Amino acid sequence: MAGIIFFKTKNLDSIRDFYLLTIGMDLWLDQKDCVILKHGNMLLGFCERDEIDHGGMITLFYRTKEEVDSVYEKLKSIATTEPIENQKYSIYQFFAKDPEDRVLEFQCFLHQFPPYLTGTEALITRRSIRTFEDKPVPDELLWQVFEHCRYAPTSKNSQSYYFVVIRDRNKLELLASLRGSSSAPIARAPLAVAICSDSAKTLRPEQDGCIAAYHLMLAAWLHGLGTCWIAAMNREEVKDLLVIPKNHYVATVTPLGFPAKVPGVPLRREARETVIFID
Repeated sequence: MAGIIFFKTKNLDSIRDFYLLTIGMDLWLDQKDCVILKHGNMLLGFCERDEIDHGGMITLFYRTKEEVDSVYEKLKSIATTEPIENQKYSIYQFFAKDPEDRVLEFQCFLHQFPPYLTGTEALITRRSIRTFEDKPVPDELLWQVFEHCRYAPTSKNSQSYYFVVIRDRNKLELLASLRGSSSAPIARAPLAVAICSDSAKTLRPEQDGCIAAYHLMLAAWLHGLGTCWIAAMNREEVKDLLVIPKNHYVATVTPLGFPAKVPGVPLRREARETVIFID
């Protein structure tokens, strides 16, 4: 289920350009006298009419304070306040106004909050996280992640995957030491998760395990948690340490926690460079 908030405007062209070019929203649907704009999972519509709607407030929120500050620098000329921390609501915010005097709020939450990313955002913003905040991941949040993970597809619906959660600091340090700098991020996280598959349940343990692992990584990101694929962990010392049967497959052991820093977007090839059509 989704929704759209509509406002009446007397100058559709000007408003459309403001929200597209100045604010940075995307055009979701053009219906000639009505346009629908998109910011993450927010759909905002403007329809050309003989009057203007001013009621309420349009709030756009971001992941970090740094993103809010970046928006403020861009919109400083129309801002009505500077960015400040609002302790009552535990948010970081500033206000501005659009060309028809509607109140705009730009903010980020300073506390953990429920998932909000769209499928598109989750797919294009997920990053490998190698440094983590020094705070635990609540069990309730962890179970929310695993609730999403149980929908990972498997060969013949074998549901052969399972997850081993490691919080013991000695075990984390040992796992981090196995592959030098490649596995070192495990020791920087409050916990790690081994994603495994039972070869007695499936003829495709590698595929089932790897799909489940990436499902976990996307689910974790959706809930504000970072992960990092650590390769070549399907080894005897890992299985001995975590009491995993020798014939089971370990797809990866990923660190998991709240990101200390989210890397920028690396250079990507264009889609047309990665696709081959065969007639």
